[in-house]
Amino acid sequence: MPGRARQDLLSRTALGVFRLNGQFLAVSEELARPAGLTAARWQVLGAVLREPLPVAGIARVMGITRQSVQRIADLLAANGLAEYVPNPAHRRAKLLRPTEEGRAAIARIAPGHAALADRLAAELGEEAFAETVRTLERLSRALDALADPSSAGPREE
Repeated sequence: MPGRARQDLLSRTALGVFRLNGQFLAVSEELARPAGLTAARWQVLGAVLREPLPVAGIARVMGITRQSVQRIADLLAANGLAEYVPNPAHRRAKLLRPTEEGRAAIARIAPGHAALADRLAAELGEEAFAETVRTLERLSRALDALADPSSAGPREE
């Protein structure tokens, strides 16, 4: 495939992902609103539902800046939806975990989230939906690998 065609694929991929990001943010805002959350607050709370994480760990998982997560985490804590707890692995980097109130807010989102998942699966088909997820995960891993200088192959001089 000629280089120009590859560039076109990259541009179309980026534009598609940017559009999807906007669509997901809009849908997430709608889903989060009945729980009194924003999409960003839902995203940060969701990152710590299984286990408490430091702000830097949440930022890594979400692919956004630590400062952005810190601001949202502080708001969640101020509103009683999350709390900071000691981190046995690092004295200064406290862990963020949801409070019962935070878990209840997430639970209020679940019915709308499930309904949207069902509608998307019906629109795409189960296998195509699963393949979409696998493709996006593979693309993310590839971009991570390209961003990691230690994974670069030999350079021609």
